[in-house]
Amino acid sequence: MYDVIGIGLGPFNLGLACLVEPIDELSTIFLDAKPDFSWHPGMFLDGAHLQTPFMADLVSLADPTSPYSFLNYLKETGRLYTFYIRENFYPLRTEYNDYCRWAAAKLSNVRFNAAVVTISHADGHYTVTTAQGHVYRTRRLVLGTGTPPHIPDACHDLGGDFIHNSRYLPEKRSLQQKRSITLVGSGQSAAEIYQDLLSEIDVHGYQLTWVTRSPRFFPLEYTKLTLEMTSPDYIDYFHALPEDTRYELEARQKGLYKGIDADLIDAIFDLLYQKSVKGPAPTRLFTNTSLNTAAYDAADGTYTLGLRQDEQGKDFGIRTEGLILATGYRYTPPAFLDPVRDRIRRDGHGRIDVARNYSIDTTGREIFIQNGAAHTHSITSPDLGMGPYRNSCIISEILGTEYYPVEKRIAFQEFAAPEGTVI
Repeated sequence: MYDVIGIGLGPFNLGLACLVEPIDELSTIFLDAKPDFSWHPGMFLDGAHLQTPFMADLVSLADPTSPYSFLNYLKETGRLYTFYIRENFYPLRTEYNDYCRWAAAKLSNVRFNAAVVTISHADGHYTVTTAQGHVYRTRRLVLGTGTPPHIPDACHDLGGDFIHNSRYLPEKRSLQQKRSITLVGSGQSAAEIYQDLLSEIDVHGYQLTWVTRSPRFFPLEYTKLTLEMTSPDYIDYFHALPEDTRYELEARQKGLYKGIDADLIDAIFDLLYQKSVKGPAPTRLFTNTSLNTAAYDAADGTYTLGLRQDEQGKDFGIRTEGLILATGYRYTPPAFLDPVRDRIRRDGHGRIDVARNYSIDTTGREIFIQNGAAHTHSITSPDLGMGPYRNSCIISEILGTEYYPVEKRIAFQEFAAPEGTVI
């Protein structure tokens, strides 16, 4: 009988596994379907880096002395001084993945090749069964299955060889053999792919098009007072708002964590300028443009995209051989939860109702969730830097005491109105 079983090993549950490892009074195990740790390998582009600094690692913001810190990883791999001389707080994406693999290899409480297929509840505990035939029992669950790639409705059952950006690198070579490539989406991943394909456009000679429904190429909002929104203070404020207000804010705040690195936007412009010196480059960029329909012609291997310029209300189309959807990720409750769905709370919109302490079950203390809670916990839900804070809270809920001190107030600003008159 385990005290905790974590399902899924992305950075958040891996961080939890690191933080509970030294706690003798907790018996834990973490299960993942993959053969080993891998975090968005299809987007390991050369030079691509995190949009959060190295202190937003698996553990440091909960326990700066942890042996699983990014700095300790650098020290053990002989790269600490090199990183210091680099004078850049943002780890490379491949470097962060390697760090997570290093941490996972040190842990005794993680199991890969363990695909959970069903969960049941009886006699006050949960039974977790894997596809490999293993059966585990636990008092509590922590779900860290991540957010799967989102495919727009227009592209469901589309056919052909279109890809989501999560598979970009393995498919890059075949994409570059096509005469035309269209990229749909906004945000950092779309920008990184566009820059990568644009840099080699002269070599392969394809027509490259980037379509985004955003009014412009928004830079990631990274000013310091805005960053205070990734704080316990803001979670308290946001979670206490009426449900409809939270949903409105969720839709409006995507630019706070889905924007493009400002330096990357400038680098793309500079590359476009460089390519234009000898004449117009074979590339087009469309903003304010939604993807409404899509059709695939198997005879000639082309897609016809039905687009709409939203500000003008004008429809037009694009024919393309290659299609990349950089359309993000959306949380979907895993199917293995179906047998215990009567124990999971839902809000008025039918989504999982995540309590302030990150629990989702009717008791408020048995099933906890990582990520997938932007509608209840705001932009802090996918933020890597808030992972150690969330894990500290979950551990406190499980133990009934603060093993890792949990910050209550760190922001200079006040998000809620004060009571009465301020003097």
